[in-house]
Amino acid sequence: MNTNLPYLAAIFDMDGTIINNTPYHFLAWQQLFKLHNLPHLQKETYLQQISGVPIINTVRQFFGGDMDEKQLADEKQRLYQEAFKPYLQPINGLENFLAELKDAGVKIALATSSNQPDIDFIFNSIPIGQYFDVLITGNMVSQPKPSPQIFLKAAEQLGVQPDKCVVFEDSLMGLQAGRNAGMKVAGITTSHKADVIDGLADIVFDDYSELSLQKLAGLVS
Repeated sequence: MNTNLPYLAAIFDMDGTIINNTPYHFLAWQQLFKLHNLPHLQKETYLQQISGVPIINTVRQFFGGDMDEKQLADEKQRLYQEAFKPYLQPINGLENFLAELKDAGVKIALATSSNQPDIDFIFNSIPIGQYFDVLITGNMVSQPKPSPQIFLKAAEQLGVQPDKCVVFEDSLMGLQAGRNAGMKVAGITTSHKADVIDGLADIVFDDYSELSLQKLAGLVS
């Protein structure tokens, strides 16, 4: 086993990274736009401007100031959870990979633009909460991705220097945030094709069965 591994930290985004819920978030936003008589939401707009961004920021950007922001955010989450719950499962290989990291002494954080109820919705369905040493939510930072703030906060709470961290992300905003934090970046192809994220990621993968401790050690060393 690589003796440097205990000094590594793995920081995971949630949506689209540990679960493939991006299509259901997109569908929920489309429904919300339609319910409130906004123009049809194109997938490209979702991927470029909404994916990886806190819900409240999206509500403010697209829905204007006349509507109740919290009510809109809650409505969107209800639509998303109702659609996604029957299909909620971890991305292939995730649980084995998390166990492998934990056994090697790697510290693990979740750093998501979502809030605690969103995390609970996922962790209550798939029992992976025990693997995470630290949970950072969007309301714990003042700047959304692509600001590196959320990942730097995770590293600080884990007690690991940024250059010893690997960020796992799917969104363009999140991948850029990982690079801005000075961390290594592993990009998963749930939201974008490999050629789109290749320039932002140090390694690109389709699911966690493709990853190993040796690949991570090679990234950081």
